[in-house]
Amino acid sequence: MAKKDFYDILGIDKSASQADIKKAYRKKAIQYHPDKNPDDKDAEAKFKEAAEAYEVLSDENKKARYDQFGHQAFEGGGGFGGGGMNMDDIFSQFGDIFGGGFSGFGGGFGGGGGQRRVKGSNLRVRLKLTLEEIANGVEKKIKVKRKVQAPGTTYKTCSTCNGSGQVTRVTNTILGRMQTSAPCNTCGGAGQTIDKKPSEADAQGMVAKEETIPVNIPAGVVDGMQLKVSGKGNEAPGNGISGDLLVAIEEQPHDTLQREGDNLHYDLYVSLPDAILGTSKEIDTVTGKVRIKIEAGMQSGKILRLRGKGIPSINGYGKGDLLVHVNVWTPKTLNKKQKEFFEEMREDEHFTPKPERSDKSFFEKVKDMFS
Repeated sequence: MAKKDFYDILGIDKSASQADIKKAYRKKAIQYHPDKNPDDKDAEAKFKEAAEAYEVLSDENKKARYDQFGHQAFEGGGGFGGGGMNMDDIFSQFGDIFGGGFSGFGGGFGGGGGQRRVKGSNLRVRLKLTLEEIANGVEKKIKVKRKVQAPGTTYKTCSTCNGSGQVTRVTNTILGRMQTSAPCNTCGGAGQTIDKKPSEADAQGMVAKEETIPVNIPAGVVDGMQLKVSGKGNEAPGNGISGDLLVAIEEQPHDTLQREGDNLHYDLYVSLPDAILGTSKEIDTVTGKVRIKIEAGMQSGKILRLRGKGIPSINGYGKGDLLVHVNVWTPKTLNKKQKEFFEEMREDEHFTPKPERSDKSFFEKVKDMFS
């Protein structure tokens, strides 16, 4: 099933400001909040849906990628995107959106106070891809060093906050005794501290571990696009949430093909005899070599369009084309016999330029390329 548009989920349009986006999300979050809809799976699904939309649209960089590429900017199979958000993710990231109006979910992860789950840091890697890999999609195995909880590490309830993650302070004011809550400084709001850990672990009970992670790259990605593999960043201590692995795409130059959006360009050089007499030539495409026919009398500057031989659209709207630019190669040196031949042909009517209406100018060809 196709995913819903994030703007439709929040009931806003693309021109909405960040303030409008936050306001729309708060309205949806309150409407479908688990505290108001206990044991309502449909409301819970809509609550998560709204949080996923807000996660993207509230971030200017993510919003820009979504506006350009849609859901494919964050989804490539194998765990891309925010679809895996659970209630802990939502309340740990966006709990403050409720302004203390709700207690949270499943033990108090909301903005109203209580124990919070720490999220591990994200990892970032650059992935070099060939044009062929981009055109066809590919699975890559990426080696990363992640921080993971060391075997043998145990935790105990924080003695400062007794596991609540919050400390309460009472102060006297002219209006009477006021009670306020704040995250516990001892455990950072996690509600627990390290009990035992092996000697090789750091202060948080973590060790570095190399792991090979398979990443499915969808066809049509572009240079600079960032894909997310949820939960494959650094782990967090205790009952924390793992960070994400962010994969930045780096497109490697191709020897003969030039990319322009979803279209590809190929410069084909043919000799003067081949252009006059006609021939066939083998050229590169992203799916292998193909042979094309050069008609007799082919003019230099002619553009041959091979439909569907370009790059698939990241949004799934078909494929681009391969544009073959024909360049007739003029020899720079001739022997005596060759010079005599062309001297004789200088005034021959067959060698006199006679452009027809079908022989478009350079500017008309450029215009056709983008039409």
